[in-house]
Amino acid sequence: MERIEGAAVGRCAASPYLRPLTLHYRQNGAQKSWDFMKTHDSVAILMFNSSQQSLVLVKQFRPGSLAAVDQDRPQELQVALPGSAGVTYELCAGLVDQPGLSLEEVACSEAWEECGYRLAPSDLRRVATYKSGVGLTGSSQTMFYAEVTDGQRGGPGGGLAEEGELIEVVHLPLDGARAFADDPDVPKTLGVIFGISWFFSCVAPDLGPR
Repeated sequence: MERIEGAAVGRCAASPYLRPLTLHYRQNGAQKSWDFMKTHDSVAILMFNSSQQSLVLVKQFRPGSLAAVDQDRPQELQVALPGSAGVTYELCAGLVDQPGLSLEEVACSEAWEECGYRLAPSDLRRVATYKSGVGLTGSSQTMFYAEVTDGQRGGPGGGLAEEGELIEVVHLPLDGARAFADDPDVPKTLGVIFGISWFFSCVAPDLGPR
């Protein structure tokens, strides 16, 4: 994750994860069109490790966050980029792309693969379901919450290497979580900000003195 080399931007000819489409429609008598991406729905899991009094996040390189490229052609990027380029802090999350699995089962699978925590569907509390990227996609994401302990961590996490994942597990101490969410210089997803805010509003008041 610390070094990115040989980066180049080109056209996406085909992808199992997204499909560009155009919707043609009439609104109040006016003919319109809108370009969008067909993508999978997803789940996200906010975990609180009570053993460490920390929130469990993940950190990974996101190529789409690396740079905004205005060129309508393939373009070579810098030969070597700092490790921080394109790296974001996120909630543990994954696509709903396995037929037959419930949202809870997908969430448990992701918690194990990315963070090394063993969860059962009954351990999960549903926080919210919302639309994500509404200007570009129409996909939904469902966020779950789970309290975990060090005893439930049976593996290192890190994602699936065969799928190209390289994920670092981050345990964010509660004492610094609000400042982390408010810091504009820390690259993070909206899910992280919402999750931290929800935690302190809906969970932290019941934890008692620490």
